[in-house]
Amino acid sequence: MRVLHFYKTALPDSIGGVEQTIDQLARGASQRGVQVDVLALGRQHVGKAVDLNGYQSHRARRDFQLASTDFSASVFSAFKRLAKEADVIHYHFPWPLMDLVHFVSRTRKPTLLTYHSDIVRQRLLLKLYRPLQNRFLEAMDRIVITSANYLATSAVLTPLRHKVDVIPIGIDRQSYPVPSRERLDYWRGRIGPRFFLFVGVLRYYKGLHILLDALVGLDYPVVIIGAGPIEQELRAQSQRLGLRNVHFLGFLPDEDKVALQMLCYAVVFPSYLRSEAFGVSLLEGAMFGKPLISCEIGTGTSFINNENETGLVVPPADPKAFRNAMQSLWNDSDRAAALGQRAQRRFDEIFTAEKMVDRYLDLYESLGKR
Repeated sequence: MRVLHFYKTALPDSIGGVEQTIDQLARGASQRGVQVDVLALGRQHVGKAVDLNGYQSHRARRDFQLASTDFSASVFSAFKRLAKEADVIHYHFPWPLMDLVHFVSRTRKPTLLTYHSDIVRQRLLLKLYRPLQNRFLEAMDRIVITSANYLATSAVLTPLRHKVDVIPIGIDRQSYPVPSRERLDYWRGRIGPRFFLFVGVLRYYKGLHILLDALVGLDYPVVIIGAGPIEQELRAQSQRLGLRNVHFLGFLPDEDKVALQMLCYAVVFPSYLRSEAFGVSLLEGAMFGKPLISCEIGTGTSFINNENETGLVVPPADPKAFRNAMQSLWNDSDRAAALGQRAQRRFDEIFTAEKMVDRYLDLYESLGKR
């Protein structure tokens, strides 16, 4: 069997939750004997496929971006060529250009779509895009949502429930590097023995401005790993608030990222809008046995982080509530340790890459027989 994944970005060019999910699915399926291609856009056209983690990574040139949507002229021919060879096409939503590519190519192959998020921010443009979006979703053979929480609160998916499956995102601990003792000692010495950690792309919906407001008057060390479009705004806010214990580390190599995930006291995840449909860095925190703090936004974040089982869940966009949660964990290390242990158990029971890949392979097989 041959499967084609299609999304606007992919590893290693961009490191976000969707990109990591595609990588975990592609490498897991390829290890089971499935031939996997991943097509995405890049700054430059790459004519030859690159082997990445056991699958073939393809790039079409990104021409420009408009209203947070990437556009490419060459992606139409690249998709058509790869779709001809595929047995199943696996789309990753949202990306409006993808809908257009699907219809222009007139593909007749079985289709599966993972619905990662509603479109939240571009409300005016969404009114123009909605007819194409609805037609595209209706054309899919199956749609996968990553949590029952999100399905229950998504108006877009309500009329499509008959073709929706719920498959949680999973990650493989073996795909993460083991930090050397030197790297662990380096970060322990630089940051200190206890600190809160955030990992992610610095985007508007991540709620980091709320986290910074929550830290006013506190001296807890907070490490922020990641880069993104609002990084300078956040740095300026931190300076304006006089925060002395916030460490903006930018993008880090995987070994350093894992070292900090292993060393941290707890994981903070202040995303406050539905654009945050799941939260892979929350999942990583659970995998490393850390207590979690997140916001209740009706999405998969509260599927990963169960209130008072794996961590604390607070109202969104509420700095005071977030501050109280941080203080509660900081002042009760026994409770924090117990929450982290339960988070790790829940990860092992539900969120491994093996379980995710098994479910998707079953779907691929059922679609391939049609």
